[in-house]
Amino acid sequence: MRSIKKLINIALCFLCLSPLAAQKTQWTPDGNAYYSFTKNGIETVNLLNPGKNQTFLSSSELIPPGSSEALDVQSFEVSPDEKSLLLFANTRKVWRDNTRGDYWIFDKASKKLTQLGKGLPGESLMFAKFSPDGKKVAYVSKHNIYIEDLSNNKYSKITNDGTDRIINGTFDWAYEEEFGTQDGFRWSPDGSKIAYWKLDARGTKNFLMINNTDSLYSFTIPVEYPKVGENPSGCSIWLYDLASKSSKKANIAGDEMQNYIPRMEWVLDSKSIILQQLNRKQNQSKVIVADANSGNSKTIYTETDPAWIDIKSRWNDNDPSGWDWINNGKEFLWLSEKDGWRHIYKIDLNGKETLITKDDFDVIKPEFFDVPNKLIYFLASPKNATQEYLYKVSMNGGKSERVTPESYPGTNKYSISSNGKLAIFSNSSVNARSNGSIISLPDHKELVAAKNSTKADPSRSKAEFFQITTQDGITLDGWVVKPKNFDPNKKYPIVFTVYGEPGAQTVTDSFYTGWNGLYIGDMAQDGYLYVSLENRGTPAPRGREWRKSVYRKIGQLNIRDQAMGAKALFAKWPYIDTSRVAVWGWSGGGSSTLNLLGQYPDIYQTGIAIAPVANQLFYDNIYQERYMGLPQENREDFVNGSPLAYAKNLKGNLLLVHGTGDDNVHYQNTEVYVNELIKYNKQFQLMSYPNRTHSISEGEGTSLHLATLFTQYLKEHCPPGPR
Repeated sequence: MRSIKKLINIALCFLCLSPLAAQKTQWTPDGNAYYSFTKNGIETVNLLNPGKNQTFLSSSELIPPGSSEALDVQSFEVSPDEKSLLLFANTRKVWRDNTRGDYWIFDKASKKLTQLGKGLPGESLMFAKFSPDGKKVAYVSKHNIYIEDLSNNKYSKITNDGTDRIINGTFDWAYEEEFGTQDGFRWSPDGSKIAYWKLDARGTKNFLMINNTDSLYSFTIPVEYPKVGENPSGCSIWLYDLASKSSKKANIAGDEMQNYIPRMEWVLDSKSIILQQLNRKQNQSKVIVADANSGNSKTIYTETDPAWIDIKSRWNDNDPSGWDWINNGKEFLWLSEKDGWRHIYKIDLNGKETLITKDDFDVIKPEFFDVPNKLIYFLASPKNATQEYLYKVSMNGGKSERVTPESYPGTNKYSISSNGKLAIFSNSSVNARSNGSIISLPDHKELVAAKNSTKADPSRSKAEFFQITTQDGITLDGWVVKPKNFDPNKKYPIVFTVYGEPGAQTVTDSFYTGWNGLYIGDMAQDGYLYVSLENRGTPAPRGREWRKSVYRKIGQLNIRDQAMGAKALFAKWPYIDTSRVAVWGWSGGGSSTLNLLGQYPDIYQTGIAIAPVANQLFYDNIYQERYMGLPQENREDFVNGSPLAYAKNLKGNLLLVHGTGDDNVHYQNTEVYVNELIKYNKQFQLMSYPNRTHSISEGEGTSLHLATLFTQYLKEHCPPGPR
């Protein structure tokens, strides 16, 4: 049996449930090496000579003075002069990621470890980072920002009003969850100032989760959570001057509670900051420049969209940070879908724009901006939306060229060095995977072979890709894993896995495609057809219209695509047993599962819905209003797209699974849905996991229990095997 923990992790990644933040690649100044954790400690890893690594900090040097145990280091930062390390240890979870803990400085010359923030509460520091000259470190503790002088380890506050409701230098739950924002302050390039976010969450209501198991008397766990229709936290930008020890508020036009600021960085000359402001409905984006001394600002660029406007985090691994400067800070690169495709533009500080990528296909993700050589590397897949390949284009514009050789089908990932000449390369498809090879750019020549290469197990059925056109004329991508010893003259049960919302694709050509992380055993061996379909509204690289046609129609259009796709398969594949049809999903996929059972009860007989949103009005405002509008204007769309409206139609078998400590999709959703089922005498099965979060992974035995429950329920209500 494969590791249950591994399978659960596969399921979570597949469903786009955010993993913990990973250590980003930190390149050496020459770009020929990077810093990394190894069995020896922290080393400089040479790309071209893997055996020539140099130890920066050995494992034995991770033991602080007076301690017998080494620091439990999660991540690190190398100082600008490469003479010291900033170590992040003893980390604690804030919302989803481990972003709070202790910070230590390791001095390479003296071999000395020094803890920062002594006297502040233990494990309370967040987002520590060096000043540009490496002589100071700034960090957040208890919603205030501090600066510590490394010459004497004296620190001072630069904000004094921080509380659970006045948040300096970091963000509330909704900002972090939906914009990817965590680190909320920035050093100016010359080190003379710090710009930072201040959120006023005093008007945000607490959602109370209840813990019934960890003490004699139950207690509540408050989460500041702005639901759909509720005002967001007020957001402002402030500028602190180190010389005068004073802060000034940037004068940004617009109501602070009706606009978002998901991105902010310094202009390279340190004289001003640049930021992106979104209106409440997120269909208008402004790029604003504010003077660092006066705080006065001006809008240099405005964009609108009939649906919504995505920000950088949507194609940058949920990280909105950074501003992509070119031409010595006089211009920057920008992505927009305004012409129907996600294209790259360059914009100057007066707002003049120039289109760079002119091909009729989407940029999936910008990978690297090679400013000296005026090249842009990006991922795209013009002909197959399930795959990803590296392309390049001149910063002056023109036709894009594919860089990834034809010999690497599937999904290709690159970590490009700071000099733009080398990359760590990984390839993944349903047939094989390899990672860790070193290639040169732009010729894509392999310089060092992959560290790990794996071919698909020939004894295991693998996913096959197909397209199916529905009666509405919509062509959907899909994959199927067919049963072992498949006989097209027999009838097999079919199990659909679904997500269906703008958060994730499910039909991608990668090594784990077709694996079900919650099923104990082998679905193909047991005799199931296992299928996924990609409906409109998911982030597939099929153009703006594909992605945004779901605006104000989540829970309707995407659900119809799934159901009509299933009907089209029934007509095309005579070996489907239409009396044994199951569907399952997690989070947004759980919502889709409930909607499919409620809206199309004659198609699906069995459903397993994990952590579903049953009522869209119960979810957070940033996500749901982005895709659905404001309930004050079109409440009926929220109601009509919610599973709650269709619970009365349930005919088949339903297993509802939810963690009572889910701070993302609150257990409230399941309880309200259960009430509706009771009202109409609809029988079902419920599994509540006490105090588990959205991932339902905490606690001894949880993963095995969930997998066992899933497998047994599916086998009982959608029996496997041919007939």
